[in-house]
Amino acid sequence: MPNSSAFSRDLASSLVVFLVAIPLCLGIAIASGVPAAMGLISGVVGGIVVGLLSGSPLQVSGPAAGLAVIVFGFVEQYGVAMLAPVLIVVGILQIAAGFLRVGSWFRAISPAVVHGMLAGIGILIILGQIHVLMDAKPAAGGIENVAAIDESIGRLWGSGLTNEAAALKVGLISLLAMVCWEKCRPQSLNLVPGALIGVAAGTVLAAAFDLPIARVEVPASLLDGLSLPTMENFTQIAQPGIILATVMIAVIASAETLLSAAAVDRMHDGERTKFNKELFAQGIGNGLCGLLGGLPITGVIVRSSANIQAGARTRASAILHGMWILGLVALAPGLLTSVPLTALAAVLLVTGWRLISLRHVRHLFEHHGLVPVGIWLTTVAMIVLEDLLVGVVLGLALSILEIIPYMRRKLAIRHAEIDEEIHVRLGGAVTCKDVPALLNTLEQLPEGRRIRIVGEDLHYMDHTSAETISDWLQREAKSGRAIEVHPPQVERHPRLKPLFQRFSAEVA
Repeated sequence: MPNSSAFSRDLASSLVVFLVAIPLCLGIAIASGVPAAMGLISGVVGGIVVGLLSGSPLQVSGPAAGLAVIVFGFVEQYGVAMLAPVLIVVGILQIAAGFLRVGSWFRAISPAVVHGMLAGIGILIILGQIHVLMDAKPAAGGIENVAAIDESIGRLWGSGLTNEAAALKVGLISLLAMVCWEKCRPQSLNLVPGALIGVAAGTVLAAAFDLPIARVEVPASLLDGLSLPTMENFTQIAQPGIILATVMIAVIASAETLLSAAAVDRMHDGERTKFNKELFAQGIGNGLCGLLGGLPITGVIVRSSANIQAGARTRASAILHGMWILGLVALAPGLLTSVPLTALAAVLLVTGWRLISLRHVRHLFEHHGLVPVGIWLTTVAMIVLEDLLVGVVLGLALSILEIIPYMRRKLAIRHAEIDEEIHVRLGGAVTCKDVPALLNTLEQLPEGRRIRIVGEDLHYMDHTSAETISDWLQREAKSGRAIEVHPPQVERHPRLKPLFQRFSAEVA
């Protein structure tokens, strides 16, 4: 009976995730400058294949908005055919990373850099999709999109209602419908996603008035959308620019996946993520997307949170949502061809805004001060003004500069069992370079035992390691484990006092 109950919950959850995923698969493909079929292929692979192999059973994978900007620029420069061999190599790199057990190292990347990267991508998505909202083609860079806004707006005016003006009205109505639904939806319809409402409103409006605006193009058969890579494609992969793009996609896809998985773990009390297994599953998925002509995939927090909120219990929900996407494309592709591109642009405008996440900046400032906020701002600014690589590299460099004065002072971790209680003593300085060792110690502690974290000998803690400990404490406290936190001597290290007060509050 419990298995039957779990399956019924997974079945219901899969339908909710399917309704969330369809507009995102289509919209992210359009934002990436590729045919919509590529997004659907990745949705199917992310659901069925990665769902079967995933190390995070409740995480849902698929095409991600966070990679749309990279793919758009890559396709503009090298063509869509070169994406296939790149994704095959990305898959191989992720599989190797899983076998080499480097999953924890991705979690050592500064949260300020990661969220700055996502915010920068969100801004670029918004700047690009403003043009799509007006039935125009976006440019490759943020500055270029800002410069082209006058031209796109100029097309709105004519002797009558221009096609561009009609597209803008449909897009704005879709955006308004989505936002109003998210704010005011009835409790009984809480699981109906706003993106679906927005796309449905735009589609009905465009069909009712037979508006001459651009719509999604989907092949009659998904097999027609498959494009296998050729040997000629592989011979070009040694170009420096292509190698750089491959490494960027692999690193960003892996980091986004593992961050999403860590967030998913905080949302439920079930099985914890096996990070290296998750990397392996993502590698298989991206390799298949390359072979079948899809987009790069990652674990996606929007679909994953919808999955958990809808009551999913096992990986069956993610797998079934991929099967529903496959079924829709195979049996009723005509439904998708009536969707206006401007309605999908509205969905991506909301997605881009959510990626910016000003709430995280406020969190960084309140708990860690101006330095990580400065790293976040620099990362965002350089991504928008220059490109993604410059922003991420500069952000990482600044996060390393922050800890240079403390790198000679090593972290000492000792743990012992005292009177049925496990004491974990931290000494020295703990920085982002120590995150893998710190996580390895904390995650291997016996389950169900009372834990005492003792920081009396600690001299310094950067924001990356502090967020790592905070995430672990919240997860363990939620599971019911009893934890005590003992701070360093306040007189010697006053800057650590508010951090340990926060830790104590999280386990209270």
